[in-house]
Amino acid sequence: MRFRLSQHAEWELVRRQIPRNLLEAVLEKSEQRLPEAGGKEIYQSRVASRGGKMYLLRVIVSADKVPPVVVTVYRTSKIEKYWRPE
Repeated sequence: MRFRLSQHAEWELVRRQIPRNLLEAVLEKSEQRLPEAGGKEIYQSRVASRGGKMYLLRVIVSADKVPPVVVTVYRTSKIEKYWRPE
């Protein structure tokens, strides 16, 4: 699936030092996709940092757009806060 990045998402990738290939991997094969209000969807996957610490990479997408638009992207160490049990 093709996605377009908003200007904000592009800026956050740089500011938060998130590699673009990592973003693309989460968009292609996320561990979870969660519906959000307003036609948005959250793609998220657990990812290990270079130091081995686990964190959650969350990608917020406006799924009702064609093509879908990545609104923002961020990582968090609070995996248990956002992870939804299957």
